[in-house]
Amino acid sequence: MSQCDLSVEIGPLRLKNPVLTASGTFGYGREFSDLVDLDRLGGIVVKGLSLRPRAGNPPPRIVETPCGMLNAIGLANVGLDAFLKEKVPWLRSLDTAVIVNIYGHTLSEYGEVAAGLRGVEGISALEVNISCPNVEKGGMAFGTDPEMSARVTAHVLENTDRPVIVKLSPNVTDIRETARAVESAGAHAVSLINTLTGMAIDIERRAPVLANGSGGLSGPAIRPVAVHMVYQVAGAVGIPVIGGGGIMDYRDALEFLMAGACAVQVGTANFVNPSVSTDIIDGLRRFCEEKGVSGIAELVGAARK
Repeated sequence: MSQCDLSVEIGPLRLKNPVLTASGTFGYGREFSDLVDLDRLGGIVVKGLSLRPRAGNPPPRIVETPCGMLNAIGLANVGLDAFLKEKVPWLRSLDTAVIVNIYGHTLSEYGEVAAGLRGVEGISALEVNISCPNVEKGGMAFGTDPEMSARVTAHVLENTDRPVIVKLSPNVTDIRETARAVESAGAHAVSLINTLTGMAIDIERRAPVLANGSGGLSGPAIRPVAVHMVYQVAGAVGIPVIGGGGIMDYRDALEFLMAGACAVQVGTANFVNPSVSTDIIDGLRRFCEEKGVSGIAELVGAARK
């Protein structure tokens, strides 16, 4: 039989396959260029970008945990100006979607970063990280308040000419409320989940391992939580859902797709196996061909039917 069609549509964005690398786990892409054929990927989501450069948190800021890891990198990045001058020219040479993850600590910062990327060739979409502290509201994360999440979404949309994907925080009572809020504000898609908040204690020092105290938990330990949240959100909104959280192989990716995700993001697994994303693409194709599936889109939401 003919090869399975792996292409998917995320709002106005068409991807050659549903496998993306997750922000913060793949650098700016170039770091992995000698290890994996980047042009085979559905897309690359670059590490979170802010208006000005950030050094991030002091070390130690990564610790391995059972079935995962905690990180408190602190969103270290080169800042908007350096990104445009040093990173975009190379990213523009890739034959895959480049999605820029952006964040801010005020509403205006989100808008300024988005505006700075307006019209820049080689950028396919923006992913908006709303799991950042709102310094104007006492440090509460934007993503824990549906109203603020909607305001950030609307403000970014006012300042960009690209599709907008909003990355949802799982550290809420009901993630569907946030998803509905950003959909109503005009988001083209949502991605979920961001990391869960966690902590590790050094029993010898009697203190947290991470200098920051707490960090974001990722890896296989969070996958069942992520699959459930994707299942919930896919049933609550009409816009495309991108799923992620602990994906290690194509079987994990299929769980998210069958729960209702149109595409997936691979994160922590990149540190274990740099070519994991292309391995997943190959695995999805084999699965489809073995099961007689002509297009991967047929499997989206299959567990909901």
